[in-house]
Amino acid sequence: MARPRLAVRAAILHRGRVLMVNAYPGERSDLWCLPGGGVERGQSLPQNLAREVAEETGLTITIEAPFLVNEFHDPNSGFHQVELHFRAKLAGPDQVLLADPDGIVNRFRWVSRAELAPLRHKPDGLAAAIWSDKIAVYDPLEIIVP
Repeated sequence: MARPRLAVRAAILHRGRVLMVNAYPGERSDLWCLPGGGVERGQSLPQNLAREVAEETGLTITIEAPFLVNEFHDPNSGFHQVELHFRAKLAGPDQVLLADPDGIVNRFRWVSRAELAPLRHKPDGLAAAIWSDKIAVYDPLEIIVP
């Protein structure tokens, strides 16, 4: 059995909004998440996160404290991912360039907490965790949805 995949995600707060991305090629889903991606060996979690965000959005960020641990799985395929979410700030211009070399991230939105609520997103507890003072909240295992 394969081990869970480890991923990192960034809650980039800017002017009271957080950056959300759609990571379904061909816009085949309306599900949104924070930018980030899989962890590669030999790099720290913040190094991986800065690389992933730059690859997907062209943004340069400063990584802050982790605030959420989330995991999800697909019982049919056996896919299981554990995600560590970090707060982040822009360290450069706020112009998003959808530059994902894999072509997965195809849309982005800066959203307020109120705008995030009706937007279909994962993990379910994301909004509460982003705008909370708590550090490292655990969001229970969810089933992945397209």
